[in-house]
Amino acid sequence: MPSLQAAIDSLPGNGSEPQNGIPRDGRADQKQESSSNGNKLPTNLYPTITTSNHPNLDHFASSHLINFGTTFLPDLIVSASHLSLFTAPSPGSSSPYGRAITDWTSGQMSSLLGHSHPEIVSVISSHASSLDHLFSGMLSPPVLNLAKRLTSVLPDGLDRAMFLSTGGESNEAAIKMAKTYTGKFEVVGLGASWHGVTAQANSVQYHAGRKVGWPLIPGGLMLPSPNAYRYHQGFRKRKEKGLKRKGTKGGGEEWKEGDAENEGEWEYDWEAEMLYGWRLIDQQSCGSLAAVIVEPIQSSGGMHVLPPGYLRRLKTECEQRGMLLIVDEAQTGVGRTGEMVAVNHDGVVPDILTLSKTLGNGLPLSAVVTSHAIADVCAERDFLFYTTHVNDPLPAAVGDKVLEIVVRDDLVSHARQMGEILHSGLNQLKKRYACIGDVRGRGLMAGVEIVEDRRTGQEPGLELAKRIGDRAYELGLWCNLSTHPSFGGTFRIAPPITISEEEVREGLAVLEEAFGGVEGTLPLY
Repeated sequence: MPSLQAAIDSLPGNGSEPQNGIPRDGRADQKQESSSNGNKLPTNLYPTITTSNHPNLDHFASSHLINFGTTFLPDLIVSASHLSLFTAPSPGSSSPYGRAITDWTSGQMSSLLGHSHPEIVSVISSHASSLDHLFSGMLSPPVLNLAKRLTSVLPDGLDRAMFLSTGGESNEAAIKMAKTYTGKFEVVGLGASWHGVTAQANSVQYHAGRKVGWPLIPGGLMLPSPNAYRYHQGFRKRKEKGLKRKGTKGGGEEWKEGDAENEGEWEYDWEAEMLYGWRLIDQQSCGSLAAVIVEPIQSSGGMHVLPPGYLRRLKTECEQRGMLLIVDEAQTGVGRTGEMVAVNHDGVVPDILTLSKTLGNGLPLSAVVTSHAIADVCAERDFLFYTTHVNDPLPAAVGDKVLEIVVRDDLVSHARQMGEILHSGLNQLKKRYACIGDVRGRGLMAGVEIVEDRRTGQEPGLELAKRIGDRAYELGLWCNLSTHPSFGGTFRIAPPITISEEEVREGLAVLEEAFGGVEGTLPLY
């Protein structure tokens, strides 16, 4: 097997080359001084790799890696720090890097505090050298500290925690816990959901991954996914104010559905849609409804925020049926939406809460949190979720430090403030470009949906979105875009919550340049 340094097929550099030994991001010099969180440019751990001797990534991947359902990007990333990803340099370059790419998706929506945060690095280093992994039946100070700190920042009723590795694993445990507690097996998910690729999590997600050719875990049922931008016309209602009516016999007035002048007087009736979904579920159920699992923002499904009141009504419907409410806060948790957890926006306490991605700042750490009552009943009924890395000390120490920093530095408020600037800037882009159909999200979590022309309809602009994304990447900004049909050509934006106002505005400027440089974006002025 050839080494990574071996020349297989040379891959040309992508973007601007370094100038005077300093990498460029395609637009402006990457400064050497400390970033806003104290990070400096990281050491290149692979200094001998250049754009001329590292392998062609497509060829290497097809020869040595299993494809797990993605397309790999063309650049080889050799370092990461704060908001920046650094590529391999060109041969003979005086810089250790090629170009810097601003990461507006925090890795896999996970590096909440930014890449290589110095305090996180210190915790990893100290625990790797002294306290990394233990027998699963042993406890350590990091696990005790994280359990206490985590439950102290969550709503009352979320009292006890266990710590696992991934979001899928935590959702798997939560679903098993709900089935153990209720003695029932049917679990309801939303139509655009993503909860993981483990067996039970995959059986109640409907965004992707279901067409495997064999039966999934029995009992999976689906509610319609709330979508205020693309809702079915059967689920709309008249707005309460400013109604325009048409004259009828006898001088009375009534609505004339479909009149152009009245189209703006209708709004999405998510409650009617939800209740319709529950009627179908009640018809399909065999009488064993155990739980609902839901994300406060359906990120993989297109960054759709649950409508105000939705989560509270969902909790009511669960209680009426003796079901538990599981909320999956893999991406929304730990401050990203401007609250410590997104359920706080609605004042709803779920029966079980799962956290992952953001809790570990990019390390494999997840949590399942529930009440004393549920934990006690599950223990009495021999709930078993014994894994190799349950309650491991090293990732727990990282999670504890993440929470300490978020609280100490008031990053929840910071995320809320930076989110206001981000959404204001994105809505300004929407005003200028008719290809932007919708801007949505909450805090430092935003979706920008691309359409062919919003003035004439909502036809998804999948190819146009790809060209915009490619151009932004060339200019040095990475925003995740999926062209999966259920995703609808929506950019997912979720930068680290340590981002500064200057960095938000710089990223918006790159997006503006990308939209302005792509044909078909339909500038309005």
